[in-house]
Amino acid sequence: MPVKYLKETPSQTAGPYVHIGTVPSAAGLPVRTQEKPNVLAAADADGQRIRIEGIILDGAGDVVRDAMIELWQADPQGRYAAGSFVGWGRAVADFKTGEWVFETVKPGPTPYADGRMQAPHLNLLLFARGINIHLHTRLYFADEGAANADDPVLAAVGSPALRQTLIAEAEQRGGETVYRFEIRLQGEGETVFFDI
Repeated sequence: MPVKYLKETPSQTAGPYVHIGTVPSAAGLPVRTQEKPNVLAAADADGQRIRIEGIILDGAGDVVRDAMIELWQADPQGRYAAGSFVGWGRAVADFKTGEWVFETVKPGPTPYADGRMQAPHLNLLLFARGINIHLHTRLYFADEGAANADDPVLAAVGSPALRQTLIAEAEQRGGETVYRFEIRLQGEGETVFFDI
């Protein structure tokens, strides 16, 4: 009997309703107990409190207002999900402005697969209408220049202009450290995305 091969199922984008299933509060629905907020550290968590905020732009430079971002990071000692620190969160872009925000603590360096140390960084996954498979990128901190220079992942990126798309600049606002990160999906200044 001959072998019959089935055709691949067509892929679908996240669609405009991704928030209903993943972050119902953004869709105006009651918060579920398993819903992950954009606040990653409990009040008693160790480390420097920081705010991460940003915006996502499409290839035409227009704001992507329906994006969802997941963040995974180490704690200040370079450990994942330790103690009162969750290390994982989810934020939704504001439907009017496109702004997204995380409240967390600054991560510490973590070991790379070969034992070299990676600079403090955040791992980000992006989901939005028009994106078939989530996009994976990283956020590094501009005030970690020496660690960034030795980071094996940043070194593999290539040109300084490409590496710069992964660097968040810091500013002080009323005693709070805020890192601003602009993600460009396509075109000039496109953010580096990783194939993982």
